[in-house]
Amino acid sequence: MSQDMTPPRSEADTSSPLKNKLIGLAEHDQRFKLHNELHTSSIDLIEMPTHASHLVLLSDNNQADLERSLITQLCKRYDVAPPTLNCSQFSAMLGPLRICWERHTEYSTYAFFHQAPFETPFANQAIDYVPKEWLASLPGEIIAATHIAVEDRLNPKRSLRELSQLFASNTVIGSEVAAGNAIVWTDNQIHSDGFGRILVHDVGLSHQQAARLVRRLFEIETYRMLAMLTVPMMRNYIPDLARFDQRLALLTDDNIKLEDEQHLLNELTQLAGEIERILARTSQRFNASSMYYEIVKLRISELREKRIQGLQMFQEFMEQRLSPALGTCTLVNNKLESLSIRVERASSLLRTRVEISMEKQSRDLLHSMDKRAHLQLRLQETVEGLSIVVLSYYLLGLVAYGLKAIKAGGIKIDTELATGIAIPFVVGLVFLSVRRLRNKIHKKASMNND
Repeated sequence: MSQDMTPPRSEADTSSPLKNKLIGLAEHDQRFKLHNELHTSSIDLIEMPTHASHLVLLSDNNQADLERSLITQLCKRYDVAPPTLNCSQFSAMLGPLRICWERHTEYSTYAFFHQAPFETPFANQAIDYVPKEWLASLPGEIIAATHIAVEDRLNPKRSLRELSQLFASNTVIGSEVAAGNAIVWTDNQIHSDGFGRILVHDVGLSHQQAARLVRRLFEIETYRMLAMLTVPMMRNYIPDLARFDQRLALLTDDNIKLEDEQHLLNELTQLAGEIERILARTSQRFNASSMYYEIVKLRISELREKRIQGLQMFQEFMEQRLSPALGTCTLVNNKLESLSIRVERASSLLRTRVEISMEKQSRDLLHSMDKRAHLQLRLQETVEGLSIVVLSYYLLGLVAYGLKAIKAGGIKIDTELATGIAIPFVVGLVFLSVRRLRNKIHKKASMNND
């Protein structure tokens, strides 16, 4: 394996603006960063034969500083320039070994390459040259670990019997790749050392083609495992889906009594909350797995496979094994979304039913209030008639007392006759006064209502 022929760039070279403004215009502050995204995954040249070991560790993004610190410690042993601050990838030759580190959002990858002739592909590995205590200090949990052996084109092609021995008698899949310039075999199994094994036979690869091929194979293993992370989680929720479906069927039964509407609405709200809680837990992981699966399919298509008689190709294996597993995740996610929609629809219908019931109760109440007001009006009119009689009686009494006082003053007057004559005038006056007062009150009430 040869070192990268491109001269290294400093941090300032990739992130700083030009010394002089381009044609006198200001530079966008993200221009260089966005441009260099195209070069974040640098490909080192690979010389055959080569052993390569690859580790993928799940870890939080806040572990990046610790990872850079550990790589810096390893660089000091070999007097190599360490990674720059805040970098997300690093590649360097450490004696006979090349290390490549990349930091991603939820995981980090470590690739180790050792170029040397070999007879047995998996007897010695590149990771054997890495200090054990340094490996043990890496943060995170291993989600994928793979050995790749790229054997020289001068070696004869392996027979199926030899491949069976190399892969511990497991079922081997393989194909011609890179337009027939290489042959790749694997068994997609984890062996006793905890690593998967991939054997690449060079037919006519260039150094750059070999590097791209190895990287694609590593990425297929990486994203295959990351895509599978969702499967156990989704399978755990399958019993809940059946339970939710049954509960929803019972809650939407037409035989529910009207007086149980409030209880039913509370049950639907609780069920909706449980479904949304599961969706919140799974949606992000499901979306990530879908993206990883698309990358797996893309990387497999980039292999440009050709069939080897009697062997299953990578694409066929993934379609038969990976697709059904991720199809289960899609099914569970779609079922959760469908249940959420159905619960919302049932809740909406029930709320409509409750509103109609409440409107009916309000209508009945208003009808009752109207009847009561009508009765009160009739009673008021009755009381009003009685009040006219009472007021007229008391006014006639006052008139009688006045007439008696006049008679006592020496004026001859028949008080009884005069009182009798005053009766229609007093009653008429009281009636008109009460009627005028009532009309005035009604008019004022109407103005307030308007």
